[in-house]
Amino acid sequence: MKKPVVAIVGRPNVGKSTLFNRMIGKRRAIIDSTPGVTRDRNYSNVTWTGKSFILIDTGGFEPVSKDDILLQMREQMLLSVEEADIIIFLVDAKVGLMPADEEFVDLLRSSGKTIILAVNKVDDKRHEDRAHEFHKLGIGDLYPVSAEHGRGIGELLDRILEFIPEYKDEEEPEDVVKVAVVGRPNVGKSSLVNKILNEERVLVSDVPGTTRDPIDTCVQVGEKKYLFIDTAGIRSKGRVSHRLEKYCIIMALKGMERSDIALILIDAVEGITEQDTKVAGYAHDMGCGVIIVVNKWDLIEKDTHTAIEFTRNIRSRFKYLSYAPIITVSAMTGQRVNKIIPLIDKVAAGYFMRISTALLNKTFRDAIERRPPSRYRGKEIKFFYVTQIDSRPPTFVSFVNYPKAVHFSYLRYIQNQIRKSFNFEGTPIRIFLRERR
Repeated sequence: MKKPVVAIVGRPNVGKSTLFNRMIGKRRAIIDSTPGVTRDRNYSNVTWTGKSFILIDTGGFEPVSKDDILLQMREQMLLSVEEADIIIFLVDAKVGLMPADEEFVDLLRSSGKTIILAVNKVDDKRHEDRAHEFHKLGIGDLYPVSAEHGRGIGELLDRILEFIPEYKDEEEPEDVVKVAVVGRPNVGKSSLVNKILNEERVLVSDVPGTTRDPIDTCVQVGEKKYLFIDTAGIRSKGRVSHRLEKYCIIMALKGMERSDIALILIDAVEGITEQDTKVAGYAHDMGCGVIIVVNKWDLIEKDTHTAIEFTRNIRSRFKYLSYAPIITVSAMTGQRVNKIIPLIDKVAAGYFMRISTALLNKTFRDAIERRPPSRYRGKEIKFFYVTQIDSRPPTFVSFVNYPKAVHFSYLRYIQNQIRKSFNFEGTPIRIFLRERR
């Protein structure tokens, strides 16, 4: 069973981004009192009392508008409604029931999705009394909340979980490397997967998902098994928006949620776009191993400096993915496609690696001796002990006397030393510091 998707929708300036930030527990969406500031969808994973779901923040909805930006926001909202399993319809208690709210409800009912009515900005008794007028919408129970002050958020989350059934992750063999193929529409995701399969000619099974979900394909090369998750996810023509550029993020999220490694495809002809950086950022945040694949390399004019310049541009735009290998291919001609599987093997080896505590501590000590950390208020910062607590991605805990005093640049130095010592190419490394005196 796939992770459920919950979308927050409503008129502009009712507090959707504030509620999104409150529910995910951090300030990630831009908050501004100007209607329409959230012009793009924003996504995050939310876990509450042991259950998880993907939360979408959307731009505001204007039922009738000729403004291009508002029309685009309306279209993005409709895409979110279509993609969501559960919809939080957010209204404003301070403003009261508006005609646009009633139009919105008619649209939401036609979607056939589960709708939860949340009345925001209920900050005092007067607003609480006014919230009851929204019963006229006929949705059912309403949940008064104050996204600004955190009131009622727990009750709202409890209500959401009532619609999320208990489930276990789909069991997949531990020896299978799960690879998500992600990127913008028309960058060549399906073509690349098909070419890889044609190259290897050892298709084990083909399990198509619904038109809304990624397509999984199992392949075995020698003794090794791989599960390729193609996130193209094209739907029926009648429901495909010309703004599919935004839709690819939710498909990428669904694929990367289940994957070990993400192949991030970039179009060599079009170059790097903002959408590419968003998808890559999510892969890094979710802890996937990453390989950057530049497709359609056969379609550009090249000289002796083309590859160097393209690589330099990628490193500049994806500074947080400095550890990710880059490969140029052509899914159409098959150029260098046969090098992708060996590269996946190399990244997977580091992604699944477990390091003995003794060897890890020796590496830490050597790195610290070569470059000791700066002193903190005249006192020496001491790293006492380090251990690996997880893999996929490799995750370490180090006990330090003053963890908050360790500068992020020094932590990056330690990460780089570990990466160099154990050949962690293509995989993020996480190091958590805990206090020990």
